[in-house]
Amino acid sequence: MYLKERLLAGEKIYGTMIRIVRNPALCCLAANSGLDFVMYDCEHADYTMETLHDLFLSGNMAGVESFLRVPNCTKEWISRSLDQGASAVMVPMTDTKEIAEDLVKYSKYQPLGSRGYAGGIAHCGYKGGSHMAVMEEANKKVISIAQIETRTALNNLEQIAAAEGIDALLVGPNDLSISLGIPGDLMNPLELEAIGEVAGVCKKYGKAFGLHSGPDMLKLFWNDLNIVMMQSDIDFLSRGFASVKQGGK
Repeated sequence: MYLKERLLAGEKIYGTMIRIVRNPALCCLAANSGLDFVMYDCEHADYTMETLHDLFLSGNMAGVESFLRVPNCTKEWISRSLDQGASAVMVPMTDTKEIAEDLVKYSKYQPLGSRGYAGGIAHCGYKGGSHMAVMEEANKKVISIAQIETRTALNNLEQIAAAEGIDALLVGPNDLSISLGIPGDLMNPLELEAIGEVAGVCKKYGKAFGLHSGPDMLKLFWNDLNIVMMQSDIDFLSRGFASVKQGGK
């Protein structure tokens, strides 16, 4: 069962952000640890498409799906990354209905979008198939995620959530706090109220609600969450390294 199907059934899925690790063994470690997905960050990190292809393919074989945060909402990034085997794309600062609609346009095949067709490559396991079968299967699998992280997005929240083909809204708390004028004050009531508003709109429009944060914030919204994304590979490696010196204490 694809993760998208689990989201539609109201289940939670679990993952983390990857910013520095390039070794495909990462996918085995994530799968062995029970994660459902890893999201590679091309907004703030420097993965090449060639590296992403190998990581996506390794993840698909290991049983952990590959999500990608693209740097911008363009066909070059969205459609191409999906062709390389990603199963979800997230666009940062999805501030308007028009950006959300472009995300759908580039990530979904007709009739939802207008993603360009390519068969027999990574996204379909280098297998052939009829055009209709490949497109229908991809539309069942691909998760189109609008990242909500600005005051502008909050003002346009209903229109973004209502966009046909958008599957999930995921809050980025850090940039949201900056946009709200409370940089880094993530537990400020203003921030928490805004995140709660996103959760409510997701429920209203039948979209999955996601949050990328530390454990304390995740606990506050646990009952509403569908996409649980905690911290990053940098956080886990840093804590692991620090634990060596603390080993005997």
